[in-house]
Amino acid sequence: MQKYSLGGGKQSAHHKKGPGLLGVFGRTKGEILWNVGLLAGIMVLFAALFFGALFVVYGRDLPNPNSLVAREISQSTKIYDRTGTHLLYEIAPDEKRTLVPIEKIPKIMQEATITAEDRGFYTHGGLSFTGIARGGVRYVLSFGRLKQSGSTITQQLVKNAILTNEKSVARKAKEIILSLAIEQRFSKEQILQMYLNEIGYGGVNYGVEAAAQTYFGKTVTDVTLAEAATLAGLPNRPSVLLQNPELLKQRRDWILDGMVDQGYAAKDDAEKAKAEPVVLKSISGSMEAPHFVLWVRSQLEDKYGTAAVERGGLRVTTTLDYDKQKAAEEAVKNGVSTVGVRYGFKNSGLVSLDPKTDEILAMVGSPDFKNNEIAGQVNVTLQHLQPGSSIKPIIYTAAFEKGYTPNTVIWDVATNFGGANGGYEPKNYNGHFNGPVSMRKALQGSLNIPAVKTLYMVGIDDAISFMTRLGYTTVFNKDRVGLSMVLGGGEVTPLEHARAYATLANGGVRQEIVSVLKVVDATGATLEETKPSEGTRVLDANVAAITANVLSDNAARQYVFGTLANNLILPDRPVAVKTGTTNNNKDAWTAGYTPSLVAVVWVGNANGTAMKEGADGSVVAAPIWQQYMKAATKGTPVEAFPKAEIPIRNKPMFDGQLPGTDVVIDTASGKLATDRTPARFREDKFCGEYHDLLYYVDRADPLGPAPINPSRDAMFNSWEAGVKAFTSTPAADGATTFAACDVPTESDDIHTLEHEPKLEVSSPLSGDHLGRTFTLASSVTTSYAFDRLEVSIDGQQVATLRIATGGAVNLPSWVEQGSHTLLVTAYDQFDNSKSVSLSISVDAPGATSKAKIVSPIANQEIFRTAEPFDVAIEVPGYKDLEAVRVRATNVWTGVVTTIYDGKPSGGVLAIKWTLPEPGVYQLVAVTVKSGVSSESSPVTVTVKKPKIGGVPIEVVAPPVTPPVTKP
Repeated sequence: MQKYSLGGGKQSAHHKKGPGLLGVFGRTKGEILWNVGLLAGIMVLFAALFFGALFVVYGRDLPNPNSLVAREISQSTKIYDRTGTHLLYEIAPDEKRTLVPIEKIPKIMQEATITAEDRGFYTHGGLSFTGIARGGVRYVLSFGRLKQSGSTITQQLVKNAILTNEKSVARKAKEIILSLAIEQRFSKEQILQMYLNEIGYGGVNYGVEAAAQTYFGKTVTDVTLAEAATLAGLPNRPSVLLQNPELLKQRRDWILDGMVDQGYAAKDDAEKAKAEPVVLKSISGSMEAPHFVLWVRSQLEDKYGTAAVERGGLRVTTTLDYDKQKAAEEAVKNGVSTVGVRYGFKNSGLVSLDPKTDEILAMVGSPDFKNNEIAGQVNVTLQHLQPGSSIKPIIYTAAFEKGYTPNTVIWDVATNFGGANGGYEPKNYNGHFNGPVSMRKALQGSLNIPAVKTLYMVGIDDAISFMTRLGYTTVFNKDRVGLSMVLGGGEVTPLEHARAYATLANGGVRQEIVSVLKVVDATGATLEETKPSEGTRVLDANVAAITANVLSDNAARQYVFGTLANNLILPDRPVAVKTGTTNNNKDAWTAGYTPSLVAVVWVGNANGTAMKEGADGSVVAAPIWQQYMKAATKGTPVEAFPKAEIPIRNKPMFDGQLPGTDVVIDTASGKLATDRTPARFREDKFCGEYHDLLYYVDRADPLGPAPINPSRDAMFNSWEAGVKAFTSTPAADGATTFAACDVPTESDDIHTLEHEPKLEVSSPLSGDHLGRTFTLASSVTTSYAFDRLEVSIDGQQVATLRIATGGAVNLPSWVEQGSHTLLVTAYDQFDNSKSVSLSISVDAPGATSKAKIVSPIANQEIFRTAEPFDVAIEVPGYKDLEAVRVRATNVWTGVVTTIYDGKPSGGVLAIKWTLPEPGVYQLVAVTVKSGVSSESSPVTVTVKKPKIGGVPIEVVAPPVTPPVTKP
């Protein structure tokens, strides 16, 4: 049997295994061309038949293109709060539309639209084949889920005016067929006219005339080049662009550049248009939580299409908590109205999340949505803003994850971190340096130098990676911000900032931000419903607990933020919180959380102008944050943060100690103190060499051994120079606090038994009866110079005599009538002492005051810091008193200081005591009634210098002037 190829040629009998690829199309060039052409023709015919079949199937029920503006009956979409009972906004089907013929639409408007939407409009036949092909690829890659793809103006006209936004192959086929039919029936000018009169420009504005009237207050005939490009950009994503002027400006400028490329506009004209600001008139209509509602609307439009949202009768249940939203709006408005003028700001925003689900509970984008002066329609919670120091907890958390602890010691000293133009030398906001501090104190005090050092120890790349894990999508550009990133040199949105804090509050589990709980269509069918999610663990739970432990430690920030009663606490529950302020006073923040609620507040001006000096986060943002958090947590269960297990690393600098030795020096001899060394001559001293972290820690392996050659690190020499300069600089009182020293090898030989004075008391004698005044007669022999006689009754000092033979003693009024123990002690110049105890009786009654010193308590040790000490005194019958005087007597020197003199206004008197030099002090409250003075029982306390060694480091140098901070 003879075989023939497709072209009719005879096939050789020797090809037993088939014709091969070339044999299918023939053996000669002519045969191949003929057969390929024949096959192509068959395929074209098949495609035509297939397409024709689709036209028959889908085309028979298609609407008439002549009825483009005749719309089907529309139903309003309703957006509710989380309960489904509070209607936030109803997207009504009523439309603002004014039809205008193409000749009244200026060329620049037509050309801007073509540039924005369809640059091949005048050359194609109605379809974008590249867009269709791209959509087909996406369809395959998404396993049959139709994705939105690029389309022509004609296709958009069909989608918006005739078809629904259903995403299916059938609807796409209808769109293609009808687009071709429209192109055959209408001219390009008619299609463009219908498009410009049909397309939505946001809200209820349909058609370019309605949009021009709404947003610019003029007819479309009069729009400028900049305005035409702005309007042309809106149909892309109107809900998003109307809330983000910067994004809208970027799209406008892209269109203007495109018009130059297309030959529609001169470059000079386009540049002038790009220089104009984007200023739109207010969006009409009223709604609850407008910024949140418009943001939700834009998400719905992205998912279901504009037509479905505006006319599809959807019922949307959002995550918004109506009561919390109202509390947030009130807090923001109150914060701006109360101190806005004083500190030079008009705008603020607040966003609040449930950290367990990341559902948005409240979102306030500005204090007044309708106020154009402050760009009130801009949702600041979605804007990219510099976070200032509120980013520091994120970086410290990254450090804790690497093994550092809140006790880790880091030196707050002047440091040059290198770089161009003389290097980067950050300063603390108050201009002071604190020497060695724990990371806990550094974070809570918002110290800048330790923060930059912490970022360096973490590594910028690792820090950015860590931030990405916590949910930031606005990852910082490390080449642009460098180490200043930890001071807020990059930008974040308040919403994503809240999400990161929520991850900390949720024990290191990150959730996706949720704004919609349920969407139901007009038929009652559920289109989507949010289900509970376990989230994604991105951080160890104990690391998150450590950060909460630090941020909720209000006492640790007291040395910067002042008294414990500040705007960073909640009166009835623990809360973790951090503030932030940018260097130029443009942005102020407060971000904080309980285990069940997160809130982030931003304060500033919409136009980016700086606020006045002193507009710190703790001053302008914290009151708003606190007001909202108080209202939002009222009546809810009090929750404690999970217990943090702060690890012990067995590395001194990690565990809060400076490597070295704590010793007690006898200051009289300069040798080691003994148990006979009096308190006045005992000095706690730390002896050792001082180095920063890089001396002890390898950044690549923080928990590993110390580096063999730490100087190989690029920052080592600079950090060490800062430590050396600080430790070699005398303190304000002339002492060198951190001077290196050697531990003495000998013990004190001044305070010894053989140097103990000899004391005899000849009057009074044991058993004597004394009046309120008596004479003490004594003789004293000492090895060193005589210093004083101290007379005490029942352990409380009543007199200091500077003559060895004694003198007159007046008993204070608190010494009551009856039996007492009288103690006389003789001291030499080095406080070597000898005492004689006598039993005596006081015959005359005293006038004991009813006032009682309740703070401090007897024999309390108080460490001298920059902050005054709180003295509290109970004053019964205060209304009948003429005055209250509180005095502090230095027992060692006899110097008396009055720390309060006035008339009490309540039963408890609170006094700020600026702590004096170290020493033993006796506090007494004197009350005056009817001209008679009486004394309270005294309270004796010891004021000490802060301990330099120990766990943790707590060294805070008292500032010369009150600190001005920007935490």
